[in-house]
Amino acid sequence: MRNNHTQTAEKTSTQTDSPWLVLIHDDPVNLMDYVTHVIQKVMGYNAEKATELMMQVHHNGKAIVWSGQKEKAEFYVQQLHTYQLNASLENA
Repeated sequence: MRNNHTQTAEKTSTQTDSPWLVLIHDDPVNLMDYVTHVIQKVMGYNAEKATELMMQVHHNGKAIVWSGQKEKAEFYVQQLHTYQLNASLENA
């Protein structure tokens, strides 16, 4: 019989409870249409929302494209990186 230690799996850090932000940063490489397409594909937003976020990136240098649990935020950043977008993760 195997003894499972559930206590080690429990998360007690307050960092895991606060929302995490996924940001896309402006870069000189990717075209605006491409960034809009990737936001739609990865984040699941419609064209209007994706265009709005892309314009925030273009005008402000960055945009928050999602917030929530850390694991899902890490997944989104990884996916955005596969499309060569400059994305990062920040604790809110």
